[in-house]
Amino acid sequence: MAKRVFIKTYGCQMNVYDSARMVDLLVPLGFLVADTPQDADLVILNTCHIREKAAEKVYSELGLIRRMKAAKARRGGNMMIAVAGCVAQAEGAEIMRRAPCVDLVFGPQSYHRLPELIARAPGAGVLDTSFSAEPKFDYLPEATAPQGVTAFLTVQEGCDKFCSFCVVPYTRGAEYSRPVAQVLAEARHFIGDGVREITLLGQNVNAYHGEGLDGRECGLGRLIRTLAELPGLDRIRYTTSHPRDVDDELIAAHREVPQLMPFLHLPVQSGSDRVLILMNRRHTAGDYRRIVERLRSARSDLALSSDLIVGYPGETDEDFQATLDLVGEVRFAQAFSFKYSPRPGTPAASAAGQIAEQVKSERLAALQLLLARQQRDFNEACVGRVLPVLFEKPGRREGQLVGRSPYLQSVHVAASADRIGKIAPTLMSGASANSLSGSLVEAVAI
Repeated sequence: MAKRVFIKTYGCQMNVYDSARMVDLLVPLGFLVADTPQDADLVILNTCHIREKAAEKVYSELGLIRRMKAAKARRGGNMMIAVAGCVAQAEGAEIMRRAPCVDLVFGPQSYHRLPELIARAPGAGVLDTSFSAEPKFDYLPEATAPQGVTAFLTVQEGCDKFCSFCVVPYTRGAEYSRPVAQVLAEARHFIGDGVREITLLGQNVNAYHGEGLDGRECGLGRLIRTLAELPGLDRIRYTTSHPRDVDDELIAAHREVPQLMPFLHLPVQSGSDRVLILMNRRHTAGDYRRIVERLRSARSDLALSSDLIVGYPGETDEDFQATLDLVGEVRFAQAFSFKYSPRPGTPAASAAGQIAEQVKSERLAALQLLLARQQRDFNEACVGRVLPVLFEKPGRREGQLVGRSPYLQSVHVAASADRIGKIAPTLMSGASANSLSGSLVEAVAI
């Protein structure tokens, strides 16, 4: 009888990619994917340490799964519980201590050893949060293409920036870039299974510096050009970027590569130079403005998204106003904003000048009001335009499809299911805070 695995994925797109690769490793061991944890012989929580109280949410989830494990044992069955990802990397020993029901804890750099770890885990309790001496990607099987027309593809991992609020350098390790040949092979495999849009992933994806086909170092701009030559790949995106790594080659790719979508997630974090120094971001608000100006000069229809933190230790009212000023000037099509919350082991967690929770909440509310207005304005500005939409799946209503515009907006259209996987010109007729509605223009979909 086949064994079943259930993976719950938290957080970023890279975790989504990692969870899919874990399944690739488990299929040769006879595992099938379970729809619910109750049906599983192996439950994996692939965790993220970015959001507030991430570890406590994991322990809460483990409490529920522990009861499922006990119920299964009473029925004469077995359930193995594993915790993976960044919380596992940062707090592995504590997880093993606080949650004895957990059989296996492993970090993001260890999951290529999953078959070996599972074999060792029963009755032993295995912890593996070591960093590989060799790239884990060299030990992974061929990736299974996702069921759909879009795919994530990790090309870069880790971070050398050491922003003072961030755990990524400690949980994902130093920056590593996969060779171009390896990226191309995975992309071709995805395209062969019907994928038309690929999002390149990395903690600092525009710091990509993999070995090129000619043996020389290759940057992200050149990688994008190489991928754009693959027949059948119609759309390319990338996330997440750092302002310091936006170079001339990447800007030129935005100007010259039609497959590269005109939507860029470029976190600024704060509009205050003083706070940016405290964050160890190593760029100024002026640097960010100049980068945005250069990008928009290269691609006039470029839309921007960002990450912003309010209430960072030491942030004054004047610092927060500088953030509002920058947001007002840049005008984001979409953005993610958060109250600062400490991450154990990071410099900011013990910094002086921690901001009161009420002040953080008030600042976040003001910022989100401005960002929501900008997103609504951007969506409404699309009404009346004809945009190419890649249709991905059925909508909630009968006879409805959902696709994505070049700007990553969800677009709802009345259309038949045979349009899924096709790009069709669509007239935008309505806008809401988070999506668009439209109708097909009478033209042949590609």
